[in-house]
Amino acid sequence: MAGVSTSTVSHVINNNRFVSEGVREKVQSAIGQLNYAPSALARSLKMNQTRTIGMLLTASSNPFYAEVVRGVENSCYERGYSLVLCNTAGDEERMNRSLETLLQKRVDGLLIMCTESHLPSADILNRYPSIPTVMMDWAPFEANSDIIQDNSLLGGEMATDYLISRGFTRIACIAGPQDKTPARLRLQGYRNAMAAAGLDVPSDYIVEKNFEFQGGFDGMSELLSLEQPPQAVFTSNDAMAVGVYHALYQAGLSIPQDMAVIGYDDIELARYMTPPLTTIHQPKDELGELAIDTLIHRLREPGASQQTLVLTPELVERHSVNVF
Repeated sequence: MAGVSTSTVSHVINNNRFVSEGVREKVQSAIGQLNYAPSALARSLKMNQTRTIGMLLTASSNPFYAEVVRGVENSCYERGYSLVLCNTAGDEERMNRSLETLLQKRVDGLLIMCTESHLPSADILNRYPSIPTVMMDWAPFEANSDIIQDNSLLGGEMATDYLISRGFTRIACIAGPQDKTPARLRLQGYRNAMAAAGLDVPSDYIVEKNFEFQGGFDGMSELLSLEQPPQAVFTSNDAMAVGVYHALYQAGLSIPQDMAVIGYDDIELARYMTPPLTTIHQPKDELGELAIDTLIHRLREPGASQQTLVLTPELVERHSVNVF
């Protein structure tokens, strides 16, 4: 209709080469009359890339995951990619169906951040060997995937050492589910710090719960029912700490006067709690940025060796711990 070549139309649409104003007007007029819109599918077939990243995530009420996704999405946007997010809801069948869907849509790369009790199907992944994969927080099976992890062992030690340095000796840990590597390592960090300080850890001072608000509430309720409750508690994430605050409030106890509390993750809510929560900062935006950059690097250099990248946690002092 415009009387020009397809390449000229492409240059007008993408504005990537000089086209005279008269030709540009003819092309734009034809576009308007035909109600034409570029096909992302056709473009991806020609370019052999979709400029999309797929992400498998076991979402929950824990704000940590939402903050990680926000960091991933921002990094995608800044680099000209779109994010396709699938919530596996902790269900193995749903996870594998979502995985197959993402790979069939020919996403350029894949991020996986799911529960370790269900593993992504190796058969499905093996059918798409050219699609790079980054495991975030854990790597439960042998695969040619890059891995990005928080140094949870160090973080658990830092949290416990901080409580010890403030003079506490009766320190409990509300641990996360032990089928998750970060939860296991944070608990081990707690054990290491207590052992190094020569402090006893009664068996009932370690309570394993889920990583949700209710898990922290239930764990703190159990600890308060002991004949000798702890003076301080390390919760394996901040969502649990929210539940701990509520349990202490219902028991008529004050933080930090009656119980010191330290969390893990440094979610945005932590600074707005009463009192603001002392916690271990996990760099969530950096985690998302590093994951996307690692995928892009793998796309450009498919033969590069597998990487394991470890982010360093930091202590954030607020007001939920005082000097005993």
